[in-house]
Amino acid sequence: MNADGFFEWLGSTLGSVIRTIVDALRAVFGGLGGAIRDFSDGMARAIGMAPSTFNFAVLLIGLLLLYAAIRAFMSRSVIGGLIWLVLAVLVLGSLIG
Repeated sequence: MNADGFFEWLGSTLGSVIRTIVDALRAVFGGLGGAIRDFSDGMARAIGMAPSTFNFAVLLIGLLLLYAAIRAFMSRSVIGGLIWLVLAVLVLGSLIG
């Protein structure tokens, strides 16, 4: 009888510890996921686009094109900078429409 009580107590204690760890991890990662979701919704609303993964990928491509335009202008390549800038405006403008 005494052995059954000890192992029952040990299993209950171990289960409680595991449950506490899982609940803590769920709270941390649930809060992180909510923060990321709120951030992306707020940024999409400020830009005027729908908050979807595809739109964020297009936004990233547009920002990379804009970065290429700025680098071209800084290296005194006006024609290249204008081409990159027009491409960036076309891609970024399609998100807002």
